[in-house]
Amino acid sequence: MPKPNKKEFNRESLLNQGVVFFMNQGYHGTGLQEILDAVNVPKGSFYNYFSSKEEFGAAVIQHYIEPFISRLSLHLQQSGSDALGAIRRYFDELIVELEENKFKGGCLLGSLMGEIGSTSDVCQQSLQSAIARYRDLLQSGLAQAQQQGSVRTDKTPEEMADLLINTWQGALLRMQIEKSSAPVKQCCHDLLNDFFIR
Repeated sequence: MPKPNKKEFNRESLLNQGVVFFMNQGYHGTGLQEILDAVNVPKGSFYNYFSSKEEFGAAVIQHYIEPFISRLSLHLQQSGSDALGAIRRYFDELIVELEENKFKGGCLLGSLMGEIGSTSDVCQQSLQSAIARYRDLLQSGLAQAQQQGSVRTDKTPEEMADLLINTWQGALLRMQIEKSSAPVKQCCHDLLNDFFIR
């Protein structure tokens, strides 16, 4: 695998720091100078990578969702004849990580949906795209599970994927205020071990 050049490295570093700062301080609470200082990139150089803070925010959203999509894809690829089990294992891993992080952060997408989802068209489109990519992958896994006979067929995979994402996002918010994994565990148990079951 070729080594990234300096421009690619700086862009990746900016995006990584963007995730960290937006998670901890929010979009509006984060200044570009803080991010530039964290990665030692001169202010003028920022515009070699992104045309505006909004475009940077949109890129951070896509950068943030990528590891989740990659991890869920890997689970589904290795699922054999148990796609539902793969989805359960994926969410179980996320819950363990949330517990290890003492319930801090939650989901950057959910936080940004609440903060800038209706005020920035550029970021709104990026959020819609990230959620759609994630939903489509869950939908394909649930469709596999239907074919394997483990998931009900009177609901479409798209309906179930949407319900899972929407319930998970709400459970993450409750988890943060309650400092407990109970809401996310209930979400996964009630849907993946009950409502979705054939």
